[in-house]
Amino acid sequence: MEKLRFKEKLAYGFGDMASSMFWKIFGMYLLFFYTKVFGISPAAAGTMFLLTRIWDAVNDPIMGLISDRTHSRWGKYRPYLLWGAIPFALIGIMTFFTPDWGSNAKLAYAYVTYTFMMMVYTLVNVPYASLLGVMSPDPKDRNTLSSFRMFFAYLGSFITFMILQPLVDLFSSNPAADDRISTEPGAWTAAVAVIGGICAVLFFFCFKWTRERVKAADENKNKASVGKDLKMLFSNKPWWILLASGVAALLFNSIRDGVALFYFTDYVTSTFRTQAFGWTLGTVYLLVGQASNMIGVALAAPAANRIGKKSTYITAMLLGAVLSMLFFRLKPDQVLPIMLFQVLISTCAGIIFPLLWSMYADIVDYQELKTGRRATGLILSSSSMSQKFGWAVGGAITGWLLAAFGYNADIAVQSESAIYGIRLMMSYLPGVSCILAVIAISLYPLGEKKMRDVSDKLNKKRKTHDQME
Repeated sequence: MEKLRFKEKLAYGFGDMASSMFWKIFGMYLLFFYTKVFGISPAAAGTMFLLTRIWDAVNDPIMGLISDRTHSRWGKYRPYLLWGAIPFALIGIMTFFTPDWGSNAKLAYAYVTYTFMMMVYTLVNVPYASLLGVMSPDPKDRNTLSSFRMFFAYLGSFITFMILQPLVDLFSSNPAADDRISTEPGAWTAAVAVIGGICAVLFFFCFKWTRERVKAADENKNKASVGKDLKMLFSNKPWWILLASGVAALLFNSIRDGVALFYFTDYVTSTFRTQAFGWTLGTVYLLVGQASNMIGVALAAPAANRIGKKSTYITAMLLGAVLSMLFFRLKPDQVLPIMLFQVLISTCAGIIFPLLWSMYADIVDYQELKTGRRATGLILSSSSMSQKFGWAVGGAITGWLLAAFGYNADIAVQSESAIYGIRLMMSYLPGVSCILAVIAISLYPLGEKKMRDVSDKLNKKRKTHDQME
């Protein structure tokens, strides 16, 4: 088997760098945008997130089935990176456009554009995720590719946080003078347009420099019906375990991310701005988080290769739970402790997500050995599906809880109840999600020894099949 080149690992990272630049805008800024700029209530935004993201999550396995059955001169999964790059950028821009319409028409516009954005995201991201399972049959290579993927994902997020607020200020006719981000609608549209162009270019290079190498040992068995594919997937116990843990892990991330700007705008209320780029304290907090995520990614592969993926995952999640719950005690003037906790919690988050992707790729091999069917797209799409479900529920919970605790976007100073709710969503709720993730992953049966055995048996089957041909 051809050895993976550094250029190819880099290009694979570019794909999630592009996805994450938009995904982080959705996760960190979209609720803020819809309530402060677009002009809809937190509760309405939360309900929209839940409905559209659940619909979107259902699309993931459909896209996985489609990509598994795609045949082109570029392979099964790579073509979608090329075909989806431009629509991805254009619909993203439309999502952050604010029409001068009535409230009901604007809400309908938000539903339509956000739904289409998530569908295009699926069109590109599910095949991209599936590439992990066909670029190399080696589990250690997959750990490396997953680490490259997540490192560049967090790098993309970091760049987004670096440039989005300055871009909004640049395009704004009246930039905010204090710690608040400009709420001028046209400035947000223009800023997202710049980032959309960058994403399209990154997807193109991911397409151009990657290769698909792994095929099923028996292609005849690999031609299964959709119903049979789904039946085999639903009977795969490790898949169910990983799906549950992935949803819980994403709840941990999405709740913290979705409320972070509210935490700094309404609880910390600092007037701090950097001179060079005009970053608010909230933006600095997000940048610190992404940098720490990258540290976690760098630690993931060495730790997993030493003590195993499962043990590494459990350790990081338990630490994340404890730290998140302690975060509740922090006062608004304790800026340095807030930043320190962000470093530690985000490092834990950075460790777990490469492991999730690598474990999903292991499940592809496990199912192929068990059934003869290599459903790479379907299985890897489930990781994206768990991500979507986690963000859907997390985004909805964030919007609903803001409304339940009395958050009012039209007033400058929030009530004690609203502040208390924001603090809970930054601490105890993510902590509970971490514990749920640990409970689920503790049942996961595919350890390192088991996967070495699976990999060896599959390689023997492929060699035997090649010799017979």
